[in-house]
Amino acid sequence: MAFGDVKTANGLKELDKFLADNSYISGYVPSKADLSVFEALGKAPAAANVNALRWYNHIASFSAKERAAWGGQALPQAAGAKPTVAAAAAADDDDVDLFGSEDEEESAEAAKLKEERLAAYNAKKSKKPALIAKSSILLDVKPWDDETDMKEMEKSVRSVVMDGLLWGAAKLVPVGYGIHKLQICCVIEDDKVSVDELTEKIQEFEDFVQSVDIAAFNKI
Repeated sequence: MAFGDVKTANGLKELDKFLADNSYISGYVPSKADLSVFEALGKAPAAANVNALRWYNHIASFSAKERAAWGGQALPQAAGAKPTVAAAAAADDDDVDLFGSEDEEESAEAAKLKEERLAAYNAKKSKKPALIAKSSILLDVKPWDDETDMKEMEKSVRSVVMDGLLWGAAKLVPVGYGIHKLQICCVIEDDKVSVDELTEKIQEFEDFVQSVDIAAFNKI
């Protein structure tokens, strides 16, 4: 997972190569590792780096607040780099002092000050947009036999378009006797996309698809 400086041609090439077989920098869900590389890039890569561009646009689709809530471990930052979104959010929250100094003398004026700060904090909090619940799903799409055109199968699967559905990386995994299954990742918005409906739409491609199984399901 060492890409070097992703702002250089070689670093970006290594990143694009890695993302050809991986949806995220680490694991099956976005994490602080993705955020580190996203911030290091600074802007969308050229269209020639198709895998890196797909990944960058996917990470950019999340709000700053959603990205700040991601788990995992951030990749080491270059010296002098700007703080991450998570660090900025934490610093912003530190600026809100709900109760003032512990040594502040209780008085009518101090109580009034605390009420004003609490009201300002609640007003600020109420203006923040609600988080959109999303899930990362890894699907196993199995063909009928070893003569199934797997490229056409993947093309058919990706042709499924739903509001709140974003397709990710895919690869072929051998299952035996010369047969491969298509393993493909996608991210859905829970309120917009039903997993059952998604799998049913894929199974409608009866010329290619024998069955669809959920290999991994993670809340983001």
